Amino acid sequence: MTRWLDDEEMTAWRSLIETGADLFRALELDLAEHGLTQGDYQVLVYLSESDGDRLRMTDLACRLQLTPSGLTRRLDRLIASGLVERMRSEDDGRVMLAVMTPSGRQLLERTAPHHVESVRRHMIDLLDREELRAIGSSFGKIRQHLDDRAGNGDLR
Repeated sequence: MTRWLDDEEMTAWRSLIETGADLFRALELDLAEHGLTQGDYQVLVYLSESDGDRLRMTDLACRLQLTPSGLTRRLDRLIASGLVERMRSEDDGRVMLAVMTPSGRQLLERTAPHHVESVRRHMIDLLDREELRAIGSSFGKIRQHLDDRAGNGDLR
């Protein structure tokens, strides 16, 4: 038997799906001023948080939740722009690495303050600490549930 959503549940669900896309679109528009998409920015952030500004392609694809071909498409523009390079690992020649270039690091450092301001303007500064804690806690539970299911091979 279907457990239909009550009014409060429906409000929460509809708020998420109707606002989430608009929020990410607003953040994307702000990043576009710097010549980046949200996906480009995310690649640069993950590389910047890794030793030597580099990650194995398989690890980067996993973090970005992309297929290998999806990662290739994502990186092609960054590589053409001189922000990222593909390199063969010196430790294991079978392994390919994505490496942020000095130009990529400089662009990230110039863009990050503007992106953080955009996140503040469109979300953080609109909420009080209790609301922020509730969002963090709520999405933490959802993330854990999805990670557990994926770990068990149940992607439904």
